[in-house]
Amino acid sequence: MKDLITEKDLPSPAGEFLRRQLDRCREAVEQAALRAGRDAAEIQTIAVTKYADADVIEILFRLGVHDFGENRVQELLRKTDALAHCSGARFHLIGHLQRNKVAKALPRCASIHSVDSVRLVEEIRARIEARGDTVPDLYVEVNISGEARKTGAAMEETAAILESATQADSLRGALRGLMGMAPYSDDPEESRPFFRRLREMRDELQRRRLLPADAGLSMGMSGDFAVAVEEGATVLRIGSMLFEEE
Repeated sequence: MKDLITEKDLPSPAGEFLRRQLDRCREAVEQAALRAGRDAAEIQTIAVTKYADADVIEILFRLGVHDFGENRVQELLRKTDALAHCSGARFHLIGHLQRNKVAKALPRCASIHSVDSVRLVEEIRARIEARGDTVPDLYVEVNISGEARKTGAAMEETAAILESATQADSLRGALRGLMGMAPYSDDPEESRPFFRRLREMRDELQRRRLLPADAGLSMGMSGDFAVAVEEGATVLRIGSMLFEEE
């Protein structure tokens, strides 16, 4: 894992630097939404803080950011402990979730974007029903690129995962949509067919009543979020754009 970015690693004063970065990010999302004929207020942005330490997250929180994305359960737990005084901060697990870490993750997550198997659904259901935990929002992660090194369910497995969740009374209302990542490319346009494929899959699953009518799409990161917005993204996961100068 890379060394975590701390306040001292950012241009000084760190608060002003992060304010400028946030303004740049918000403006870019608003412009992308405008070009797509969409309302930017309907698009949630999660600040991906997997490479940022708790002191940087706290600065972002004080600047009005409330949604933070983490890849690893261990780091999510450490940071939620360190930031327990930041009332209203919401943490989202966007990385792979192992079944043996479900019990620790559930109470700390506002949403989980990496549900990728029937067995994981069953483990989440069992833990919630046994302990009465609040159910986080759930997104089924789909490996839309087909890359072997990428996590996520194969496209043909997605319906079975959703069927498993919709059959559980404790989970049915928690389903929020699909999550996917396009292959890395310097050209954002190369992400478009993958995002379009995920949107079309979402629409088909809605017709089959395996996803709710308001199901969303968690897709788009710092390099390709504008294309994701044009293709219907409702949740963006933006990290490097917040911490790297233009």
